[in-house]
Formats: sequence, C-alpha cells, structure tokens
Amino acid sequence: MIVLNGGSSSGKSSIARRLQERLPQPWLHLGADTMVDALPPWLLGGDEGIGGLTDGDGTVEVGPAFAELDAAWTVGVAAMARAGARIVVDEVFLGTTASQARWRAALDGLDVLWVGVRCDPAVAAAREAARGDRVAGMAAAQAEAVHQGVAYDLVVDTSRTSVDGCADAVLARMAADR
Repeated sequence: MIVLNGGSSSGKSSIARRLQERLPQPWLHLGADTMVDALPPWLLGGDEGIGGLTDGDGTVEVGPAFAELDAAWTVGVAAMARAGARIVVDEVFLGTTASQARWRAALDGLDVLWVGVRCDPAVAAAREAARGDRVAGMAAAQAEAVHQGVAYDLVVDTSRTSVDGCADAVLARMAADR
C-alpha cells in the first residue's frame, strides 16, 4: 500500500497515475474522489453527508452518514490489500491525526508507505482555478491543514518537484525499504 495524503489540487492523483505507469506490477488507484463519486447525490451537501464540495468558501464539512461510509470504505480498501491487491490511496486527511489513525488501524499488519504530498497554497489555488471542478478556496484551506500532526515515511512537494520527480522519490523509497 501507498497512502498519499495532501490537500485538494496538491498533485496526489497525478503522482498516483505516474506510479501506476512505472510500477512493474498492476496497482489500483483509489481515493477520496473515488469514495465521493460513489456517494448517493443526497449526501453531497447537508448535515448528514459531506458539504462544501460544490459551494461555499472551500471549507469541507463531514456529517455522520458520510463519516460512517468513509470508515467502511477505509476497511474495505484494507480488505482489498489483504486479498492481494496493490493499492495507491489518494487521500485528504481532513481529520488530520484522527484520519491517519483510522487508516493505520485498518491497515495494521500491511506494508504501507505513508507519503505526504505538499504543495504551496498559492500553487494549489492556481491549479484549483485551472481545473474548474473545485470550490474556490478548498486547495488553500487544505494545503497545510491536512498535514498537521501527520507522520510520514516520505514527503514530496509538487510545487518544487515535477510529478516525475515525486514518483521517482516514492519509487526510490520503496526500493530502499525492500
């Protein structure tokens, strides 16, 4: 397992796709967007689901129904890894240390590389604006917040290093850990 944690528009998905291209075996790319895309539409907003993805000031609010499904998602991804799937998880630790603790518990006993994907808030905001599919302010709000108190094996910075360079760093760390 590789867990990439970073804010919106930090480059996690780009790194995950590059790793899929370069790793010798097939790896699945699953993440926060995969989970959100699987939700029923009525959970995209409101007090029960996840709010702030389509309107607001960039702050994401998580309700109890979303939290319950997200916890089940985490356990399900871990079950896939235990069944032999190689997985790159592209995640946004909105709950910072609590989010990582939930993933650590689910992935207990598995070989996991924890990667922090950092990006300068201004660079992430410019990417967010260019994408056009995110609420303005989300990238800047998450750029530092999702890393607070989170422990990593490796940290990459996509505002200073290319996607290829970040993938190279992940691959080098994987080779060193063997």
